[in-house]
Amino acid sequence: MPTYDYQCDTNGRVVEVKHGMSEVLATWAELCERAGIEAGDTPADSPVKKLATGGQIVKSSSRGSGNMPPCGGGGCGGGMCGLN
Repeated sequence: MPTYDYQCDTNGRVVEVKHGMSEVLATWAELCERAGIEAGDTPADSPVKKLATGGQIVKSSSRGSGNMPPCGGGGCGGGMCGLN
């Protein structure tokens, strides 16, 4: 299951959660429930927005030595070329 980062503008917090690709969280209460954290003093209906980046983004710096073959060389097992 992919992870996503959500930001609450009311309290400035960014929280990482796991959920299905078609699901979108809209409020601080939904985000807290999914993340298993306390809402604290932030109003439950405060809006949250999904950020463009999340925990499942693969960066070239995280590929170890960088000696992986390019996609054209058969280095993309499972059709994951879009993550390079």
